[in-house]
Formats: sequence, C-alpha cells, structure tokens
Amino acid sequence: MTWVNLTSLDQLNEIKSAEGYNLIFKHSTRCSISMMAKRNFEFNWEVIPEDTTLYFLDLISYREISNSIAEIFNVAHQSPQILLIKDGECVLEASHSDISAEEVAEVIAA
Repeated sequence: MTWVNLTSLDQLNEIKSAEGYNLIFKHSTRCSISMMAKRNFEFNWEVIPEDTTLYFLDLISYREISNSIAEIFNVAHQSPQILLIKDGECVLEASHSDISAEEVAEVIAA
C-alpha cells in the first residue's frame, strides 16, 4: 500500500463525495507519538483492502485542510488521528494509541 498526499481542499471534497472507503491519516511531523502511530499503522496496513485509498495529511504544512476535516466530518481535531470515510461519512475515528489498521479492516469487513 502507499499513501496519497492530501494537499488540497479539492482532494478533501473528492473524498467527501466518493463512494466506498477512504482513510485519512492526520500526522504531525513534529511529534514522536505521531511518528510511532504512523509506523505501527504502516507495519500492519496490509490487512486493509487494497481498494481503500489511504490519504496522508501533514497537518503542520496543511493546517487549513486539517481544520476543514474536523468541520466537514464533525470530529474533534486530534494528532495523530485516522478517519475512515465511507460514502462521504466518517464511520471510524481514532487517535494516538487507538490507531489500528486491524480495526480499520474489521470495520470495512463488517
């Protein structure tokens, strides 16, 4: 699997209007906890179906997008944080040590 860098509000609008599953990983490049959460997620991400697009947001560089994510999907801002989006709605949100590729896969399989 690979990350798609989330760098524009247009991409965020595409995620909101897309069918199926998309995942957003909000990452702080200045935070060691965020680094560890990202590493742990990537270590197990092969359990996530391949047709799931995984978006990576550097929230230090793209704060406006991070703020828009919180507003559009009605979630509190966290870092690190994942949001699993299905058909434009957030169906799973997790942050810090609760971030789990296995849980993402379970939600998609349900």
